Amino acid sequence: MQGKHALVTGGGTGIGLAIADALAGAGAEVTITGRRAEVLEEAAARRTGLHPLVMDVSDEASVRDGFAAAVAARGPVSIHVANAGVAEGRALHKTDLDFWRWMMATNLDGAFLTIREALGTMRGLDWGRVIAVSSIAGVKGLKGGPAYSASKHGMVGLVRSLAADYAGKGITFNALCPAYVATEIIDRNVVSIMERTGLSEEEAMKLMVGVNPHGRLIEPSEVAAAALWLCGPGSDSVNGQAIQIAGGEI
Repeated sequence: MQGKHALVTGGGTGIGLAIADALAGAGAEVTITGRRAEVLEEAAARRTGLHPLVMDVSDEASVRDGFAAAVAARGPVSIHVANAGVAEGRALHKTDLDFWRWMMATNLDGAFLTIREALGTMRGLDWGRVIAVSSIAGVKGLKGGPAYSASKHGMVGLVRSLAADYAGKGITFNALCPAYVATEIIDRNVVSIMERTGLSEEEAMKLMVGVNPHGRLIEPSEVAAAALWLCGPGSDSVNGQAIQIAGGEI
């Protein structure tokens, strides 16, 4: 990864930070973006090669200006990880248009806007990697989460279309589709389930862990390992795939 510039959205915590750490550890210069400057700065202080940049993926001007700043500082983005996202379940009959648009704006619009800007910097290169962090909900329906599932399915469709468009041009597009991962999102979802159902914290956690067939939460490092593989030698023919990191979920 020496000499390569990677940009990871939502790179200050969870899966995004794990991927950014892995890429920096392999020698890349990694721009990590998010909406909270203090979180990004704290993450960047932990490892050489991480560079914080405040950016809101749901805001077109913020994305455009953020990429311009990152490219000016570290050159063209040859690895882009569209990771920023939100996860919240809500029954469709309780889903208003504001909730639907919030989910789509962050998860799907965010992937579209950042991938579009990344491609603008990659098109003059002979090698590039675009990785969208979708979800197991991007390849199957998630009970109780229709808006979330729709947004993550959209990310997979976007990646597959781009893989077809750019086949043979040195840039690959893939989606990572993890099941429940041990991140802050899980902690928030436990609280949400407890409030909606009256379950205890242990029962709420068991409900989510039970979705993973291997009976445990997935570690962010496991998702990062898959991302690093997609950027490494021998991955050129892996393109347009929705790679499940889900403990056997099918």
